[in-house]
Amino acid sequence: MARTGTVEVPVERPGRPWRALVENPDLWVTPLLIVVGLAVASGTVYGGSLDSLEARALDPANVLGQLAQHLVLTAWSTLLVLVVALPLGLVLSRPRFVVVARIVALVGGFAQALPAFGVLILLGFWRFGLVSAVLGLGLAAFLPVLRNTIVGLQEVDRDLVETARGMGMSARQCLVRVEIPLAIPVIVAGVRVALVLNVGTATLASYIGAGGLGALIQQALLLNRLTVLVVAGSLVAALALLVDWLAGLVERAVAARTG
Repeated sequence: MARTGTVEVPVERPGRPWRALVENPDLWVTPLLIVVGLAVASGTVYGGSLDSLEARALDPANVLGQLAQHLVLTAWSTLLVLVVALPLGLVLSRPRFVVVARIVALVGGFAQALPAFGVLILLGFWRFGLVSAVLGLGLAAFLPVLRNTIVGLQEVDRDLVETARGMGMSARQCLVRVEIPLAIPVIVAGVRVALVLNVGTATLASYIGAGGLGALIQQALLLNRLTVLVVAGSLVAALALLVDWLAGLVERAVAARTG
């Protein structure tokens, strides 16, 4: 406490980094789990002797190539969801489209209930490869982004909207300057769910020739090699955890900025 004349002014002490880590375990627990899990899997697999089939499947070039394909599938499918779901959510959040929004939500819920594997196989009959896989993954992750966009915009305080309109803002200006910034945290949460869904579902894309880590899992099952399956499963789990953690950091930053 510092004195200025007769007035005591509190002096802020610098925070301790370890205290912030203790109070926010979600900042470090997930990265720790990823590192430990990958280390244990790698030590278990590569610490022993691999036969010729295992060595060929677990060749670093092969594993990194399939990991790159998995990231491409996730990126393109998530981009497709954002391009379609965000504008549609903005339109359906308007009061005059309430009935249409309910119908779309019902249809989206039905589509969400469809098994992703069946959708991918059906799309594979239409076209084999990356395009069908991206469409199938986009359908699987479409609803969370659409629903969160609509809900986030509809939950914006109407008094704030009316105040903005009273200050002379047009409906478009009010949407861009007031409603969307306030709805961003909810929208980002939906994108986070879509990303994790795409990472997991992308393992099925190998069945229609789109590659990804699912191809490594298929190799493990066909070769009946547990070591290959351990590596493939560890990579998928680590990638999903990493994507969820990074998206969580973005969600936290957006919430702090708009809070």
